[in-house]
Amino acid sequence: MCRNIKTLYNFSPPATDDEIRASALQFVRKLSGFNRPSQANEAAFDRAVDQVTAVARELLGTLVTMAPPRDREVEAQKAKARNAVRFGTG
Repeated sequence: MCRNIKTLYNFSPPATDDEIRASALQFVRKLSGFNRPSQANEAAFDRAVDQVTAVARELLGTLVTMAPPRDREVEAQKAKARNAVRFGTG
């Protein structure tokens, strides 16, 4: 769906409020088709980002897993390795 939205659940340290809001912003941008809304749509756009942020924060706070938290650095290294295979190391 949205390639720029990163998984935020079950990481150590947990996702920050800024990361959750950035993810919500990307989601609303994708849904609306606006990278930056017009003045006429700005209030609705900002309200949607706020609401998605709140729901995402609630979701992340209520999910349950028995898996150990993933390490952000390890996951970043795995992603770099996948990208090197996919796109080459140029």
